Amino acid sequence: MPGLAHSLEGQDFAYLRSVADLWRIELDAPDRRTAAQQLASHIQQLLADREALPGPCQAALQALAALGGRMPWPQFIRTYGSLREMGAARLEKERPQRQPVSVAEQLWYRALVARAFFATPAGPAEFAYLPDEVLATQPAAGQRPATLGRPARPDERAELRLGSDAIVDQICSLLAANRSQLPLAQAAELEGWPADTSFLLALAQAAGLLEPGGKINASAARRWLEQERAAAWLALVQAALASEQLNELRLLPGLSAEGGWANQPQLTRQRVLELLPSHLPAGPWWSLSAFVADVKKHHPDFQRSAGEYDAWYLRNSAGEYLRGFVHWDDVEGALLHYMLSGPLHWLGLLDLAAPNAGAAPLAFRWSAAAPDLLSGRPPALPAEADALKIDSMGAISASPQVPRAIRYQLARFCTWQPRRKQMYRYQISARGLQAARQQGLQASQLLALLKAQVGKALPPNVGQALQRWEQYGAQAQLAPQLVLRLPSAAALKALRASRAARWLGELLGPLAITVQPGAGQQVIQVLLELGYLGELEERE
Repeated sequence: MPGLAHSLEGQDFAYLRSVADLWRIELDAPDRRTAAQQLASHIQQLLADREALPGPCQAALQALAALGGRMPWPQFIRTYGSLREMGAARLEKERPQRQPVSVAEQLWYRALVARAFFATPAGPAEFAYLPDEVLATQPAAGQRPATLGRPARPDERAELRLGSDAIVDQICSLLAANRSQLPLAQAAELEGWPADTSFLLALAQAAGLLEPGGKINASAARRWLEQERAAAWLALVQAALASEQLNELRLLPGLSAEGGWANQPQLTRQRVLELLPSHLPAGPWWSLSAFVADVKKHHPDFQRSAGEYDAWYLRNSAGEYLRGFVHWDDVEGALLHYMLSGPLHWLGLLDLAAPNAGAAPLAFRWSAAAPDLLSGRPPALPAEADALKIDSMGAISASPQVPRAIRYQLARFCTWQPRRKQMYRYQISARGLQAARQQGLQASQLLALLKAQVGKALPPNVGQALQRWEQYGAQAQLAPQLVLRLPSAAALKALRASRAARWLGELLGPLAITVQPGAGQQVIQVLLELGYLGELEERE
C-alpha cells in the first residue's frame, strides 16, 4: 500500500489543515508536499497510542487489516458510513473533523484511511486503504481471513446428496437428444436429470460440444464421447470454470436481465471458489446460509467490484426492478445459493446435505473428487466397460458404465424409456427407426452395434425384425379405432344411408363399423334422429 506521505501529498491544504487540527499538530510547512511529510511523521509517532482511538475506529482498522489493508470504496462507506464531499472553502468553514457523522469520517480526517484506485482483474477499482504505517500497527495485518460461515448442525445435514460424475451422462444424453431432435424437456423428464437443461446447454456450448446456435459440433462431440470417463469429466469442469459465456447470473431462476450492461461470470466464479472453505478434500459440512451471510458482511462486492448496484437492470418474477444494495439478498445472495446448490454441485465439486429428502440443501462441503478436478487431474474412475442388455421384446438397458459413444448411438435409434434403477432404457420401435432414418441412419447400423455389444445374446427375433425393417419397413400397423356396434343390420343400413355416412369408415362385420376419430358425438346425434339411443364409451 502507499505510505502516509504519499496518501497525503495528493490532498489540498484545507484537508491537511483538517487532519492537523484533529491530531493537534502545529502545521507550519510552506507547501503541500512539506506539509504532507510533516503530518506523516507526526501521525506515525502518534499511532502507537491505539487507546486514543474510539472503539469503532479500532474495529474498522482491524477489519481492513484482515482484508489485506484495503476494501472496495462502496463497501467501505456502506459499512462505516458516509463521507461528506466538501471543497476547500466548505472544509475551512464547517470543520467536519470536529463533528464527524460516521466512522468513515473519523478515520478519513485522521488520515488513517485513504482513497485511491488499484488495479484488479476486473480493471481499475476504487478502494479505501490503510497506508503502510497504519497497516503495520494492526494486529490482524498479515493474518489469513477467518473462514466464512460456520460448521453445519447435524439436523442440517441428515440427508446427503454427494457430488458425482453424473454430469458426464447428462451431457451425453443431451447430445443424443439434440441430434435426434428429441425435446430436451422430454429427455430430462424421462431420465431425471438433476441439472437444469439451461445450464446443461450452456455447459455443452462452453465445452465446444454445441455451436452457439445449438447445432451439435460433430467432431468435438465424437472426441469427447471417446475420451476416458475421468478425462471427459475434467474437460467439462475446466470448460465451465473458465467460460465467460456460461453466465450463472443469467441462468438464475426467477431473474431476468435487461439493457446492455455486462457482468464478468468467470471472475465471479473464481472469487466464489476463493471464498469457499479451504478444507480439501471433503472437509466438515458447512452451513450454506451462514456462508452467504458472512459473504454479505465481509465480501459483498464479490460480483460487482465497482459496487455498481444501480447500473444493472434486473427484474424478479413479479416484474420488480432489483436495483441498489438493498436487493443484495435477491441477487448476490440468490446467486450464491444457486451456484453452490446448482452448478458447483452438478459439476461434482460440492456435496450437499439437507434436513430430509424433500428439503432444500442447507449444508455443503467439497466433494472427494474436488482436489483432482480443481488441480487439473482426472479423478480415479472405473473405465466404461459394461455391455448393453437386450431382451426378446427389443427392450435395451444400459448402465452409466456402458461406453458413452455406444449409448449416444443407441439413443439415436430407439424410443427413450423412463430411467429405472440407475439404468438407461430404450425400446426398439418402428417410430425410433423411422426417426433414425431421417437422420441418415440405417437399421443395419443398429444391428451391427448390438451384435458387437451383446454377440450371441442378441435374441434372433430382434435381429430378424431389424433386417426386415431394413428391407421392407414396418410390416404391421396397430392403430386405435372408434368402433360403433349396432343392434341390427337394418340400423346399420339406415345409418350408412344417412348424413352420418361421411363419418363412417371400414365395415367390421354385419353389426359393426369404424367411426372417424372425433366424430363420435355427431354419429350419436344422427342415431337419435333415426330413433336409436346411442352412448359414447369413455376410455381411461
